[in-house]
Amino acid sequence: MCPWTVIGVNDMKHLSNKIKKHECTKAHMTNTFKLAMLGKANIAAQLDQGYKISVKKHNEEVDKNRHVLSKIIDCVKFCGGFDLALRGHDEADTSDNPGVFLGLVNLLASLDSVLEDHLKTATVFKGTSKTVQNELLDCMLSVCKDYILEEVKNASYLAIQADETTDISTHCQLVLVLRYIDPHNNVQERFFEFIPLQNANADTVATALMERLGTILPDGQQGKLIAQAYDGAAVMRGAKGGVQRKVKDVYSSAHYIHCYAHQLNLIMQQATSHIPKIRTFFSDLGGFAAFFSRSFKRTAILDQVVAHRLPGTSTTRWNFHSRAVNTVYEHKENILRCFQTIRDSGDFDPITVREAGGFVRMMEDEVFCFFLTLFHKIMPHVDMLFSQLQKRNIDSVYITGLIKRFTSSIQTIRDSIPSGESSGSLQLPTKKRRGLGHEEQQLLAREVCDTILSHAKERFSFTKHLISSTLLQGDLFQQHSRTFPEAALETTVEAYPLLDKAKLKTELSLVYDNDQFRACSGAVTLLQFFLDNNLQETFTETVSLLKVLVTTPMATAEAERCFSTLKRIKTFLRNSMTQDRLNALAMLSIEKKLIRSIPDFNTRVIERFATQKERRAKFLYK
Repeated sequence: MCPWTVIGVNDMKHLSNKIKKHECTKAHMTNTFKLAMLGKANIAAQLDQGYKISVKKHNEEVDKNRHVLSKIIDCVKFCGGFDLALRGHDEADTSDNPGVFLGLVNLLASLDSVLEDHLKTATVFKGTSKTVQNELLDCMLSVCKDYILEEVKNASYLAIQADETTDISTHCQLVLVLRYIDPHNNVQERFFEFIPLQNANADTVATALMERLGTILPDGQQGKLIAQAYDGAAVMRGAKGGVQRKVKDVYSSAHYIHCYAHQLNLIMQQATSHIPKIRTFFSDLGGFAAFFSRSFKRTAILDQVVAHRLPGTSTTRWNFHSRAVNTVYEHKENILRCFQTIRDSGDFDPITVREAGGFVRMMEDEVFCFFLTLFHKIMPHVDMLFSQLQKRNIDSVYITGLIKRFTSSIQTIRDSIPSGESSGSLQLPTKKRRGLGHEEQQLLAREVCDTILSHAKERFSFTKHLISSTLLQGDLFQQHSRTFPEAALETTVEAYPLLDKAKLKTELSLVYDNDQFRACSGAVTLLQFFLDNNLQETFTETVSLLKVLVTTPMATAEAERCFSTLKRIKTFLRNSMTQDRLNALAMLSIEKKLIRSIPDFNTRVIERFATQKERRAKFLYK
């Protein structure tokens, strides 16, 4: 019998010895063990065999439900990834026209006995209704956004691209794209969401952007936002009341970038719009496609004689002008023969015959042919620069080289324009007609080239924070090793106060003196060189500057690609979808590769779906 539990202890003088003695007794050790295990052992699981059987049965049902739901998620991903309509059993006319989604589910069921049995026997949860689709889309969108936000959290810097457009329902939509370097040191431009706007003024756009940025960059991380890129509209670029100014007031390191692809379009517009003869030339050029597009009979003759369609032109997309110039130049004789066929066939109305005759005279005109030849020489260089500016992995250092090659090519064309009465290589055989003399043609050609060169120099010159790219321009390293670019360094440190000026100068001096660095053609290549050789700990400030340059977007091409997806998803027949559904479908379409790369994507979606609300079907394990 233990006195501690029956009569107690009143001998306080020897209490310490009695405690030590009691700690060695079996009764004390037994009770200590029971206390430690109290509440940890599941009595029901230990004693009730029936409970064990019920848990096993429940988990087997969960396995089956999760397998079925995973297959349905795959179908939703496929339809969303390829902009195919999602329709469920609760929508009209599905018995006769089940739609792509249900057709795909039925196809998978024919290959999967578990799914087939579920579709035939399920009464509580079938998984093909529009409600379930919307809930799954919400869960997929949340999983993707959480993954992107986690990558942004681990990135050193962040840049945003934004642009606005009007959808098929005449609602204003603002697209937000995030640019950063992921954990694998790859440049990523991720679609984040479409934001509905009441209007497109600066206050509304800036408020919407800063609300999202508050979620993306919590307190204390505002310094990570180092750039904001827009298309150059007055609402966006205003130095005092524009969106970029309002964002920069809150995020002081978020420097504004005017999309370089947009600037190239502006250069070509300015190079041609102020010269009446050139403006007339492109207006006439646009008439070719318009003439054939108005009649199936005309198009049939074009296909028969030329076997090549004529692309239209655009006032904002100069690659469309380029395609029109190249097509008319390369198929000039066949197009002439096509117009002659229309005139001589007797199968067309008088208006068509008269218009065809006008095009024949135009194509035989000396001035038209001169400008056609001139722009056939210029446009390939515009196309090449434009296509390079559309790439995601470009940076300001790399663009410097592209612009130098572009201006050099235009200068070469200008220098090749002959003087005097001979028009040399810039002339196609034509009939003599009254028009501009050779000298005036050549003066106009030189004026076009000079305008392109002057505007390119003005618009593409690096100022303010972009001067930092000259510090890491490989072809300038030898010059910098002789005379260190103090002014550029000062401007860089002023733009990015996070850099240590003294250490950066020391690191750059070593870079300039080492021949191995001079072969790197851009900031991305140079950054990869540092990382591959484990030099990021030695050149900490240089690597930080390179990450800033690589993260800074030089174009808003990704935002415009998102608009293309918007037009495919929200069509005239699908113009009433909710904003959440639109964003989810856009994410599935635009970020297909990201979704495939997320580990256990379906499992993450199922977990979120299961905990979203109370469900009669079982998806959570016991």
